[in-house]
Amino acid sequence: MSPALPRRELALLALGAIAVAVAMHWPLVLHLGDDVPKDLGDPLSQAWQVAWGGHALASQPLDYFQSNQFWPLRDSLAFSDALIGYAPAGMVGEGFEAAIARYDVLFLLAYALAFTGAHLLGRELGLAPLPAAVAGAAFAYAPWRLEQDGHMHVISSGGIPLSLFLLVRGYRRRRPALVVAGWAVAAWQLSIGFSLGLQLAYLLGVLGAGWALWWWRRWPRPRLDRRLALATAAGVLTFAASAVVLARPYLRVIDDHPEAKRSAATVADYSGPVWELLVAPGENLVWGPATAPLRERLNAVPEQTLFPGLTILALALAGLGGAAYGRRLRLGLGAGAALLTALALGFPDGWARWLTPYWYLYELAPGWSAIRVPGRMLTLLTLALALLAGAGAQRVLARVERRGGKGPQHPAPRAAREVAKRPAPRASGKRPKRLAPRAAGGALVALVLLEGSGWDLDGLRPKGPAHPTVPAPPPGQLAAPAPLLHLPTEADDNRRYLIWSTEGFPKMVNGRSSFMPRQFADVRRRTARFPDPSSTAFLRRLGVRTVIVHLDRRDAPPPPQGLGLEREVRGRVALYDLGPGGRPAPRDSR
Repeated sequence: MSPALPRRELALLALGAIAVAVAMHWPLVLHLGDDVPKDLGDPLSQAWQVAWGGHALASQPLDYFQSNQFWPLRDSLAFSDALIGYAPAGMVGEGFEAAIARYDVLFLLAYALAFTGAHLLGRELGLAPLPAAVAGAAFAYAPWRLEQDGHMHVISSGGIPLSLFLLVRGYRRRRPALVVAGWAVAAWQLSIGFSLGLQLAYLLGVLGAGWALWWWRRWPRPRLDRRLALATAAGVLTFAASAVVLARPYLRVIDDHPEAKRSAATVADYSGPVWELLVAPGENLVWGPATAPLRERLNAVPEQTLFPGLTILALALAGLGGAAYGRRLRLGLGAGAALLTALALGFPDGWARWLTPYWYLYELAPGWSAIRVPGRMLTLLTLALALLAGAGAQRVLARVERRGGKGPQHPAPRAAREVAKRPAPRASGKRPKRLAPRAAGGALVALVLLEGSGWDLDGLRPKGPAHPTVPAPPPGQLAAPAPLLHLPTEADDNRRYLIWSTEGFPKMVNGRSSFMPRQFADVRRRTARFPDPSSTAFLRRLGVRTVIVHLDRRDAPPPPQGLGLEREVRGRVALYDLGPGGRPAPRDSR
């Protein structure tokens, strides 16, 4: 039975994980409510998603997925991973600035949770505190994650190791409450998004099948603990029910919008050659410039820069031969890392796809055809490498301590049990000095963090990762009669309209998702010449009340006579009032 973790260690872990997240993304914490990490792309639409989640919980919980974007289409929140697990946070504060500040805080906490979850899982599996910190840093700050800073549903991966920690600890210590908590955390991770939640579901299924096979082959078979069996049944039921409830609106979206399906050609576009595992994001301090020539040859840079880090790889290789874990666990982690490496590459377009394991996962595994980016498999791969890196770090620190004449600091699990049976030696009155292994452990953590850093050290004033300021909503658009259509309708513009819509959540035709709804594509095509008679008549039939033209992005000419349009210029926007005479389209219009 694994010992309970000291409260002091847990407190230091929580504070340290938050401090590291703040430092690695400094000075974002100084600009809460003004700036967002990475860029003005997906962070804006995802900040809106969290804000909408809080709004929907408070005002329309039974119509949660009927958001204010892409009006009048139904289930519009399910057009991409909806970050539902963060919805309770969306109830804190209101408006544009609160939406940005909330997103920034959740972003930092997501990194802190990833560090914490991997650390706790490493400790439960047999790592000492410093090697477990190496595992936490390796999982949370592997170099490839920098390119994902704009994808909250990808960096929010801490629920994976945390759920595994609770489950392993619950079963080992025969604590039903921990087992139920582990499944609940897994369900929460699934609610963040299917990109990672589906991976966790399959991982839990594989682990469960492996345990069932082990139990069946043992003779006499171990007696099942009735309380643990009931806790497991309750946990699995909770997880499965969550999956069914969450999947229903996404299945309706597939039925209503065939263009939302992920074709094999789309997956092939996001797949890549084996050398993409050597390419780091351009923002990476250590490897960004060095891998620039390879990065220029990629066709989808944000999804194909998959370098896990040289320090992590070296320590993981050392961990394969270490004694921190049992032989079966080490072999399992190594085999899992090899398989996940192959899966992360996806498959090419053409006959060669039959030679890749991801093709069979895409074709045969339920739900997997909805995942368009194979590189997201790097989350589980990084967790396997991080746990092995922690074992490698433990092996290194034991060697450092032996050189100091203190003997092995962290014996193998079996040896540790034998040592525990011996009587404790008498205290000599002198506290053994372990400064060398502690310094070495701290250095390994720092090295992993340095290799995953997005800091720019050129010049006299180092600066952290990008954190652009979000443009504030134009005052002139506030309180305009809805439903609205904002012009122009380019992708970057639509993201801004979404985050601006957190001021009251008016219904609007604009939106942003992982696919282009054919109805919205039709709106874009038919309003290209607005305010001409054809587009005006079309918008009135659709039920649009106000068209808002943003003057810094598009001209707003006076409306032709005889259309009954009224134009009012308010600062940076021009508002066209189409009048209340239009016939609103039904909510589920196609």
